[in-house]
Amino acid sequence: MKILVTGAAGFIGFHLTKFLLARGDEVVGIDNLNDYYDVSLKLGRLQQIEGNKNFTFEKMSVDKDSAINTLFKMHQFDVVVHLAAQAGVRYSIENPKVYIESNIVGFINILEACRMQDIGNLVYASSSSVYGANTQYPFSESMSIDHPVSLYAATKKSNELMAHSYAHLYGIPCTGLRFFTVYGPWGRPDMALFKFTKKIMEGSPIEIYNNGEMERDFTYISDIVQGVVQSIDNPAKPDMAWEGTDPNPATSYAPYRVYNIGNNAPVKLLDVIDSLEKALGKQAIRNYLPMQAGDVQKTWADTRLLQNIFGYQPVTTIEKGIPKFVEWYKNYYHSAVLSSE
Repeated sequence: MKILVTGAAGFIGFHLTKFLLARGDEVVGIDNLNDYYDVSLKLGRLQQIEGNKNFTFEKMSVDKDSAINTLFKMHQFDVVVHLAAQAGVRYSIENPKVYIESNIVGFINILEACRMQDIGNLVYASSSSVYGANTQYPFSESMSIDHPVSLYAATKKSNELMAHSYAHLYGIPCTGLRFFTVYGPWGRPDMALFKFTKKIMEGSPIEIYNNGEMERDFTYISDIVQGVVQSIDNPAKPDMAWEGTDPNPATSYAPYRVYNIGNNAPVKLLDVIDSLEKALGKQAIRNYLPMQAGDVQKTWADTRLLQNIFGYQPVTTIEKGIPKFVEWYKNYYHSAVLSSE
């Protein structure tokens, strides 16, 4: 298949592209390489895959409709995987407009290009953040997501609504994937695990919000990729059992689906820090702080829908995944220090 991956230099985009190339797919990747976090890390990811003859990379922003339209006209994509977005819950409080430009304008550009080029399958990134103020656990796709607690979450909910309208109007198969706290090698520096590792190794205090009373459904990157690939290979179809009198938000009479991709096993943040200390062989200096604006206390993915339909089964526990991340972190930054000397 010929697959477009937007956000190909991002954490999930890089790992997905690497997997697709390994199985023989042709991938066109785009990314604007913005400086939300260290650009050298994004370039380092690209260096791992740029030598593959089946990979083409274009530096491009999804909020530029003319560039996106030209790209779609140049290629006959079988599948579009839209991962490009402005990430980060807290940054959406500081700089809200960039979320509208990237996550809303960018997504409508992708939808329009899919419509004009009659794309047969659109898979796009949503987020566990859409569950917002919900406190019934585990989070199920059939729940209401009408109470987001950050603009980032609101843009991701908007993406799901926009996708449904295009599935309804134009028959574009659209699958939204709600990712739950993804971690692993080549991860994002703005994520807690990455920040903790850096500060523990430096001997600096780590900031632990809500006094440590936090739980997250940490999901290892290879388990995330498994779910994305299953969605690539199985375009959304209409749900013949869907009823307008009792509408299920996860499915539709249109070719539209929404899935949780998580580990279905929330872990206490303090237990994660304990595992990280063990992997690093060093104790953290802990600074306990109140809850931050826009944050939630707990996430927990109900993954039964994806399991029942595709047989999705995450296999990497925190005890296995954290040492793998730490090993990569040490090797990558040790190499970076040596290359700069």
